[in-house]
Amino acid sequence: MWRAILEPALLFGSPFAAYAIYLALRLKYPFEVEHWSRSAVSTLALAGLAIAVAGVFAIGLFAPRSQGAYVPAHVENGQIVPGRIQ
Repeated sequence: MWRAILEPALLFGSPFAAYAIYLALRLKYPFEVEHWSRSAVSTLALAGLAIAVAGVFAIGLFAPRSQGAYVPAHVENGQIVPGRIQ
């Protein structure tokens, strides 16, 4: 469950981290409010949203899938048989 939340959150936050690294490389303190204007934050938020949507789409498209039908867990002869893919 955490993976479904953490991956898009990291993808969304990547433009903000890249901007902070950019500011640090330019020898500017990245935690000053003047560097995070409304236009910069809105641009980073839109870029992060686009990256997160594209990333979730790509993960869903290229995720490995098992072939076969899922047989749910059931009871056979008094024993619990775990679910499996046949």
